[in-house]
Order: sequence, then C-alpha cells, then structure tokens
Amino acid sequence: MYKKGDSETYGELKPYLDRLMALHTAQVLFGWDQQTQAPKEANPRTSAVIGILSGEYYRTVTDERLKTLKEACEKDAGLTDTEAAIVRELGDTMEKLSCIPEKEYRQFAELTARAAAVWEKAKKEKNFEAFAPTLKEILNIQKHFASCRAKNGEKLYDVMLGGYEKNFDMECLDRFFGRLREVIVPFVKKLTESGVRIDDSFLTGDFSEEKQAQIARFVAGYVGFDFQRGVLGVSAHPFTMSLHNRDVRMTTAYNNHVDDAIFSVIHEAGHAMYELHIPDELTQTLVGTGTSMGMHESQSRFLENVIGRSRAFWVPVYPKLAEVFPEQLSGVSLDDFVRAVSKVQPGPIRTQADELTYPIHILIRYELEKMLVEEDLPVWDIPEVWAGKYEEYLGVRPEDASEGALQDIHWSQGSFGYFPSYALGSAFAAQFYSHMRRTMDIDALLEKGDLSPIWEYLRENVHRYGKMKTSRQILKDATGEDFNPQYYIDYLLEKYGGLYQVSA
Repeated sequence: MYKKGDSETYGELKPYLDRLMALHTAQVLFGWDQQTQAPKEANPRTSAVIGILSGEYYRTVTDERLKTLKEACEKDAGLTDTEAAIVRELGDTMEKLSCIPEKEYRQFAELTARAAAVWEKAKKEKNFEAFAPTLKEILNIQKHFASCRAKNGEKLYDVMLGGYEKNFDMECLDRFFGRLREVIVPFVKKLTESGVRIDDSFLTGDFSEEKQAQIARFVAGYVGFDFQRGVLGVSAHPFTMSLHNRDVRMTTAYNNHVDDAIFSVIHEAGHAMYELHIPDELTQTLVGTGTSMGMHESQSRFLENVIGRSRAFWVPVYPKLAEVFPEQLSGVSLDDFVRAVSKVQPGPIRTQADELTYPIHILIRYELEKMLVEEDLPVWDIPEVWAGKYEEYLGVRPEDASEGALQDIHWSQGSFGYFPSYALGSAFAAQFYSHMRRTMDIDALLEKGDLSPIWEYLRENVHRYGKMKTSRQILKDATGEDFNPQYYIDYLLEKYGGLYQVSA
C-alpha cells in the first residue's frame, strides 16, 4: 500500500483515501462472489448490502472535510508525483459523484447488482422482453447521470465514453470505426468468398470440463499468472477483478469449444498481469489500477491474439495440449491447430469471434449505443436493429436473443460507453506490437518459451504507471507517436491476407 510523503496536508487526507479503498474493495469482493459462487437466492439481500456500501462510499467522497483537504493538497507544492496523481484522480471521482444525489447513486448500485441476475435469466430463456424493462431503467438513469456531469453542452454519449477512455469522444471514434467499416468489413467479405477453407472441426467435441480446467491452469501459469497472488474461477461471462496487486481474480467458462476456454484464459491473464504488475507504491490507491478500459483491453487482446494466436507461441505449448486431449487432437499438426484458431468465420457471438471480425462486433455495439443515447432508439427495438446490423456487416443473423442482444452482460451493469474500449485496445496492442518488433525478436522468444522480455517491455512502458498517465500519454511515450489506428488495420490485413492468400 502507498506510504505518504512529507506533506502534512496529504497525511490528513490519507485516512479518507484508505476508507474509500476499503469500501471499494468490499464491493469488488461482493461482485466477484455474486458472479462465481454465491447461491442464486442470495442476490436480493447481497444487492442491498452493496447498496449500503455504495452509500458509504458516496458519503465519503462528498464529505465537506475531504473537499477542503483535497483543495488544500492541490495547492501544496510539497506533494510527490504519486500524491499529486492521487489527488487529481480524487478530484475526478468527486466531480463525477458530487452532481448526483446520494439516494439515486445508491439505488442505481442496487439496481445493477440485481440486474445481472435478471439478465442471466432472460438470456437463458432467450427472452429479451423479460430484460427490456430493467435495461430501460438502467439506460434512463445513466443518461440522467451523464446529463448531470455534462459540461458546456457536452453530448451525453461523450460523457459516458469519457468514463472509460479519456480523450476519445464520438468525433475521434467515428473516424476510427469509420475506417474499420471502410476497410475491414469488405475485407472480411473478400476472405469468406475466397474459397479458402480451414478445418477447425477438431476444436469442437467432447472436451471434459475437468481436462479443460487442467489446461486452463497450465496456460495461465505458462503466460505468467501467479497463483500465489491470483485465482482462476468459473463464471457465465469471463472477467477479471483486482483487489490489489496481491489478489487478482479472473474467470473463464467451459463449453464444447475447447479453444473458447483456452483463449478466454489467455485474454483474462492479460488483464490480470497488468494488475499484478502495478507497483507496491501505487496499489490500493486511486491510481493503483490500469489507466483505462482501452489500455486494459490492449493488454488482454495483445496476449490473446497477437501472442496467443501466433505459431511461435504454440511451438512449446501445443505438445502439452495434445497430451491432455490425445483422442480429440490425434493427427492434428501444430500448423493445423494454429490455422484453426485463426480461422475467419463471421458469427453472431462476440466472445466467440475470430480476431478479424471481432472489431465489427464492437462497431455494431458502438452504433447501437449512439442510437440509444443520442437518438433515443426505443429499448424494445434493439433486437431487430441488432440483427439488421449483423446481417449488413457480417452476413449473419442471430437465431434468438441469447446470441443477439442478450449475449453481453455489460448493459446490465450500466456500462454504456465501455464497448469501444475493446476495439481501441486491439488498436493500442497493434501499435505496441509494431514498436516492440523493432527492439526484440518476438517469435524467437516465444519459440523458446521466454515471455519475460515481452512482460518487461509492458511493465516498463505501461503497467508501472497505473493511472498516473492517460492512454494517449502512455502510447506516445512508449512508441513515440499519438494513437494511430493504421497500425491495427495494417496488422489485420497483413496477418489475415497472408493466411488466406488474399490482398486487401
């Protein structure tokens, strides 16, 4: 935990900061439990507890004494860089909460705690109408909160986006997603019409959950996840939560597609390694976590796709997988496997999407969220609009709500503005990758099973800063230039053009 410097003013502020972190940690623990091991009947009462904790958090953030101390610290030239960053982050947190009445803040926390169970049941029953009233309530509250936070005529969706990624508004994202729509959508169509066929049938079958769990733990440990400081659990929707750099928890899910579990573990391990590498002096402070959702996604998608779907990565790992599943992978060569896990196959499910079509799933969600927030698209119209966009961009149509508008948990959590972070993360990852290739032979390292230089690069350039820098600052300092999505487009065209022998 961070230790204070010599500033007496900051020393007076510190107990408030500790209280905020304790309340936040308790909410994270309850959130983990609800999505992993808590019995279904526990949800209503646990949601009430989360509401109480949220109220306590709110009252601490909006305490007048805290405000006075924060303002005094802002004028204190004796603060260390870390203390100053924590005070800045505190100011942002206070600004976001102070414009929202406590009762509304607590009610929303309780609502989203209950909503996950409503969403899960509706998804299981393939019944969007059962979730729609809850979703409408969540959306209306989030739009109200955004209106309270908006400055100088700021658009509501820009406010929501800013909560996940600073300095990336609709103007910026329209350009980014516009390029993806212009280049990647027709490229996917060209690949699927190329006549090239890749066999991935061996990835689907009777893969026991016990053996999948065995390989999941092996892969997690192989890429660097520390089981002395982390936990791997199971949930309906894989996720990662961090209490601090000595307690990072991630989950996966098992089904009859063995690659789903493997790559969800690699993906979540990318998130987890970011949090495990947060320095001791930052952890359990307001800047002791990843700087943004986009930067977090850059780490997970870099590990999952750039590293995890490369042939070099599997040279030392594939023999272990074949050993665990000898019947299913009999006669399947390393090259067959690598081609299979990189196969481009447009489908309706985001979490099962290949690397190339994945950003199109995010493009669709981005356009839908803009319609919901800025154009007042009725919630009940979501399934049809969703299906129409999938048909237009990917040539597929979801069969039901469970593989359509109910497939993601995010909206039940109130996370409007989150989805663009996934595509931004992939673009950040490609930019880092281009820079890393100038300084090290990544394939040679992976073939030897040595990921340490890769982690050292990421620790040095990304992880050690926590939230002390924004994503754009990290990108510029690490690579020498601001966000440049062309690296991502070039990466996708080169990788998949080569795989399918098709030019853009």
